Amino acid sequence: IKSPVSGVVVDRVVDVGQTVAASLQTPTLFKIAQDLSKMQIDTSFAEADIGRIQVNQIAKFNVDAFANFQQIQSNYKTIERLFTIEFNRDWNIVNPSGNQSLLVSGLNFDLKENGSIKYQLEKLDFADSFSGTRNVIQANIKEKNFMVSQNGSYLKSSGTISNSTFARNQTLAKYHFNKNWIGGSFRHENNKETLMSTNALSNLSQRFSEVGGFVGRGDSTKVFVELGYLNRVNDSLQSGFLKKVNQSNSYYLKSQLIKNDQSNLSVFINYRNLKYEDDRENEPSLNSRILYNTNLFKQLIQFTTVYETTSGTIAQQEFTYLEVEPGQGIFAWNDYNNNGIQELQEFEIAPFPDQAKYVRVFLPNQVFVKTNKNKFSQSVIFNGLVWQNETGFKKFVSHFYNQTSLLVERKNIRNSNAFNLNPFDNSSENILGQNNSFRNNLHFNRGKQKHSITYSYLTNSVKNLLSIGSQENNLRSHQLQYMHLYKKSWLFQMNSSIGTNESISDNYATRNFLINNYELAPKISYLFSKNASLDVFYEFKNQENTINLLEKATQNKFGTSFTFNSEKGFSINGEYAYYDNNFTGNATSPVGFQMLKGLQNGKNGVWRLLLQKNITQYLDVNINYQGRKSETSNTIHIGSVQLRAYF
Repeated sequence: IKSPVSGVVVDRVVDVGQTVAASLQTPTLFKIAQDLSKMQIDTSFAEADIGRIQVNQIAKFNVDAFANFQQIQSNYKTIERLFTIEFNRDWNIVNPSGNQSLLVSGLNFDLKENGSIKYQLEKLDFADSFSGTRNVIQANIKEKNFMVSQNGSYLKSSGTISNSTFARNQTLAKYHFNKNWIGGSFRHENNKETLMSTNALSNLSQRFSEVGGFVGRGDSTKVFVELGYLNRVNDSLQSGFLKKVNQSNSYYLKSQLIKNDQSNLSVFINYRNLKYEDDRENEPSLNSRILYNTNLFKQLIQFTTVYETTSGTIAQQEFTYLEVEPGQGIFAWNDYNNNGIQELQEFEIAPFPDQAKYVRVFLPNQVFVKTNKNKFSQSVIFNGLVWQNETGFKKFVSHFYNQTSLLVERKNIRNSNAFNLNPFDNSSENILGQNNSFRNNLHFNRGKQKHSITYSYLTNSVKNLLSIGSQENNLRSHQLQYMHLYKKSWLFQMNSSIGTNESISDNYATRNFLINNYELAPKISYLFSKNASLDVFYEFKNQENTINLLEKATQNKFGTSFTFNSEKGFSINGEYAYYDNNFTGNATSPVGFQMLKGLQNGKNGVWRLLLQKNITQYLDVNINYQGRKSETSNTIHIGSVQLRAYF
């Protein structure tokens, strides 16, 4: 949740981690003053006290004292974390044992229009293994056009495994003049953990210092430009001592170049050059983002353009699959060559929960690859609805809505200090992955269910370089959807599509296929009310592989479904579908799995039932049942119960 303005929080009615929700009566979360010097205080005084107030009388600041104590027994278990994700790092603790106690106390100095200063003393103990004291100072001080922000802490701890000291500091100073500002920053960490067994520093020990400066012009909430520089020195454990291992110089640009009711343009660029102390080459990186939004002719046409670049070093991704409980995984294993050995190319995304027995796990790897990634996306929306109150040609156009989107994404191996900034580069040299997608949706009477028609065109190409070789998938489809509501009770729908599905694998010929397909799916629904409906549907699908073994499949699908939602928080929906598959080829091959979607050749029955009930305002239960049956297998039943509580 972000504040719509910059300023000082004068009142906070929520705590960090508290759940908030949108409602018809929006709650107040914070009260924010943009400029304390312009605040007006309306209050009342006793008439007897007025005579004591004089012009230019010195105002006194307030000091608030606070304390908080928590005691947690060692056998207490919780589902959600009690502290922030950085808690263990802040205290240098790893798997502590014993009863835990945490005392937090301090003073809060309210300097009125000049800001605030907060001192906090924290004492953390684990009865069997750890004792630490942490001093924290936070300050936000403002004097006319000058502002200083300070956040620092110092930890000293002892334990059965190690003793440590941990100093941290973040300081930011800024001076405003006219529409300009200038400032500087300083960040520092010095963490030394000494092992009791060897009296040597542990691998958690590290140190860095970062200084920076920046200048800017404009209004940070509207149109502005800021240029900055950061110099950082990193020290790491070398031969038992903290020594300098590298330093970096970073240059950045943050800007909001256009911001009005019609257009918005923001630009962020960060260039960093990392220099090592050993003989390794310098490691430059470039991260940037350009975002442009605009609308024309009073929201009739809307454009959104995004261009991003990221670069860095990542571990070479090698993975394996681990077996888990059915329904807890994502992938299914198909032993295509019947050798009983789980091979990486034999895993597919499971179409049914009982087949989802495996998860993909990335293996630890010390081989790092320099990468450069760029992405371009463009979205254009034509919203004819803005002319719904017009006449003539504009009235006719108001029935149409069109959305076009383009995504081009490319990840490259970077063998030099140069960056490939062209996302439209089609060369296969040094490519790690590529994703090209184009989609266009043209709507007539969108959302009205009155002879509503939607035509969609989609083309998508994904290519990845994996440890098992290059894998490329190409999809293309034309889809036409028709929907009409007759006499408020009968809803007629017709869906049709035609397209191709292509897979190209460098090392596994069985995964190469080019499938042409077309589909026709009518559906009739009877609406008893806005809360209940009954559907009858039919679907015909034809698929043909045009390469290799020339597999073919035709599928006839008949079914019915229903939905019921009560006003008392109970809902139920279900579906039964009968499949008649006629497949020519090897059904236990990757092509067969793709065409049959996990079902068997011949006759199949698939059904599901879902019940949902709100027990109280904060508690509900879901019961989900699924099943399927084929000619050559026993009936498979799948069930799950989920109880959800809202706090």
